[in-house]
Amino acid sequence: MRAPFTDHFKSLTVRENLDRATIQKRLLLCLYGLGTNIGLKRVAAGDHGESYRDLLYTRNRFLTKETMRAAITEIVNAIFRARLPQIWGEGTTACASDSKKFSAWDQNLMTEWHARYRGPGVLIYWHVERKATCIYSQLKHCSSSEVAAMITGLLRHCSEMQVDRNYVDTHGQSEVGFAFCSLLGFQLLPRLKNLHAQKLYRPDTGQPDAYPNLQHILTRPIKWELIRQHYDEMIKYATALRLGTAETEEILRRFTRSGVQHPTYSALLELGKARRTIFLCNYLQSEALRREIQEGLNVIENWNSATNFIHYGRHGEFSTNQLEDQELAMLALHLLQISLVFIQTLMIQEVLAEPAWMNKMTKEDLRGLTPLIYSNVNPYGLIRLNMTERLAIERAEAV
Repeated sequence: MRAPFTDHFKSLTVRENLDRATIQKRLLLCLYGLGTNIGLKRVAAGDHGESYRDLLYTRNRFLTKETMRAAITEIVNAIFRARLPQIWGEGTTACASDSKKFSAWDQNLMTEWHARYRGPGVLIYWHVERKATCIYSQLKHCSSSEVAAMITGLLRHCSEMQVDRNYVDTHGQSEVGFAFCSLLGFQLLPRLKNLHAQKLYRPDTGQPDAYPNLQHILTRPIKWELIRQHYDEMIKYATALRLGTAETEEILRRFTRSGVQHPTYSALLELGKARRTIFLCNYLQSEALRREIQEGLNVIENWNSATNFIHYGRHGEFSTNQLEDQELAMLALHLLQISLVFIQTLMIQEVLAEPAWMNKMTKEDLRGLTPLIYSNVNPYGLIRLNMTERLAIERAEAV
């Protein structure tokens, strides 16, 4: 087995009376029912010999958030190991992050009205690397901080990927986000829709006539002394985030919950202003950087569109008021989608193992190649599962 992710699903009790093959079959059916949002009852009506009670028993006894994330990590790392550099390029250290709104029942603590997308629902915040592999997912309130979710995903993903750059849209960045990313060793690379309204901060005081060609977009100097005074405190908070002793959103809420601005928060804002000014200078100067950010965000937009295709049951609405059930549905969707990416990666490599096909690929073709395609997949119809059948993918690992 290329990615034995079902081995991570262990019983919550001491013993397992069922044989592992039966458990594996039922696990796959449960994950399909949760990830597509059609539910276990509709899956039980398929041609596989498993009843609804058996599937419900398996779901309650084997599926937890911890086992689901371990299975996701298994497949993500399997994708990274299976990729062929001559097709997909060398391993990347960049990912993009963005949220997507899902409708949800309005009588639970997670559901909120979304100001931009309208309607009640929840957010799922994704971290997707350059070749369409999602390394982390989070279930969030519609009013929760996307900056906090972005930092959390960079720190909490458990894959083999070493992330050093993260692409976001305007809502995923802020001055405090620039500051924390700098302290944690990440490059924050946003695509700003209000670029014309941005201001550059002066590096030094007492030089009002410096940079005459930039006078219209320059503002006050950076308060470097404030950063020096609170540097140790900023490092303390950044270390707490890295070690997991504090949650990002809780720290940001602590800074902003009172009317008086916290002095360490003021220092973080100054550091963020300096880092954003540096970024803006590079962004305006480098066309390659702008293209890189745009390409990275296009990948996550494609990921979001694929979730509509996979999570099609009940019009894509989370039909539960239980927070744990919502998180399991999110993780099952994540697991199904990266499994699709894994299989498509192997199938594309199988096709391109033929020299006649590989020789037709130009550099532009390879750069635009993605494993997140689903035009060859039919999620509808009668559900059949035969555990003895396998896709004939052999050469992809030997090329």
